[in-house]
Amino acid sequence: MILYVNGCSHTAACDANVEHAWAEDDPDYYGWGQVPHPENLKVSWGKKLSEMLGATEFYCDAQSGGSNPRIIRTTREWIKNNSDKLANTFMVIQWTTWEREEWFHAESNYWYQVNASGIDMVPPEWQDRYKQYVTEVDWHQKTQQAHQAIWELHCELKAQSIRHLFFSGHSTFSDIQDQKDWEVDYIDPYLRSSSYNAVLENNGFEHTRPFGYHFGKEAHCFWAKHVLQYMLNNQIVSADEIPTD
Repeated sequence: MILYVNGCSHTAACDANVEHAWAEDDPDYYGWGQVPHPENLKVSWGKKLSEMLGATEFYCDAQSGGSNPRIIRTTREWIKNNSDKLANTFMVIQWTTWEREEWFHAESNYWYQVNASGIDMVPPEWQDRYKQYVTEVDWHQKTQQAHQAIWELHCELKAQSIRHLFFSGHSTFSDIQDQKDWEVDYIDPYLRSSSYNAVLENNGFEHTRPFGYHFGKEAHCFWAKHVLQYMLNNQIVSADEIPTD
């Protein structure tokens, strides 16, 4: 089995082992760019899950601060570039807060990830655009848009027979009226208590920093076991596929 994961800082395992979001935050890995720090990635829930599943290959496309549009775009790009691997691939995707967007800057050929915090760095010519975005963000509309976009990706994966599992990082679709039938491919999208953040907090795990949102390596291991148990309980994978040693 090949395990592919995508998400934001929760999947990139920001702060899980070292206090870095991106590899480039560490002078020793500056040239790596905005990918997960290797010391965090090796203790991430995705890496732990890949070990539990006995995956022969592991791919992580997560980026700290990344948006759902970015998650969808990079997942589609991976599928396009790895058509020979899809039959043996299982995808686990963590969704981030619904308001986040990505803006493409043609001059620098760069995708900027923005959220409603008001502290994101954008090019000078986008300062007014960003201020307007922060002050006028419509959370209900953003939730509806995310719900539809994620549903469309789910349908695409189903049509291509790509096995997958979704879960919510922090935000959930608990306020959505038009609920979809995800079968077992999304861990309780309409329940606040089933999000990554809620499950870990309810099981006694604390954030790594006083005013942060990230968890340590023990919590990542717990979540990997939680996901594996969900997969087994819902027959997404069979016990025969999992190594016993």
